[in-house]
Amino acid sequence: MAELNKAVLLEKILKGCRNRQREKQKELYKMFYGYGMSITLRYADSRNQAAEILNDAFMKVFTNIAQYDSDRPFKPWLRRIIINTAINTLHKNQTIPEKDGLEEHQNGMYRQEQIISGISYKEIVAMVQQLSPAYRTVFNLYVIEGFKHREIADMLGIAVGTSKSNLAKARQNLQVIIKKNLV
Repeated sequence: MAELNKAVLLEKILKGCRNRQREKQKELYKMFYGYGMSITLRYADSRNQAAEILNDAFMKVFTNIAQYDSDRPFKPWLRRIIINTAINTLHKNQTIPEKDGLEEHQNGMYRQEQIISGISYKEIVAMVQQLSPAYRTVFNLYVIEGFKHREIADMLGIAVGTSKSNLAKARQNLQVIIKKNLV
């Protein structure tokens, strides 16, 4: 019953957003702020950048709300906009990444089974944020969002091999970061 009430409420809010009612836009923003931040934090360098990405994503949602098909679930549509906004922001802010030296630490890595499972979500996000933007983006799209390398390559305008390489390097670098944080 509660799920039905949530669906009816969301439908009313979306209808108001289609009619450009500011109060309904504010309600939608509040309803999905936490969900959106959980996505943008994985792509951003900082909490401030994550909030900027999320605000840009919601502007796109409000601008393109007429394109949303109400016969389909809203959350995946929103998720896709947030992810695309994060990727576009990374492309816009892309600079030549400095070598961070983490690639040199390939020997003696912990295997995944050896990593302590008691790491909090916030700690994991903080560690992922330490990756270079290219590695972080591919890692998030593949591991967290579940995209295939072909899809990632198409989204980012890179070769499939580059996507695979960036994922492997992201995993190696994360292992080093985790090892440093556990010491």
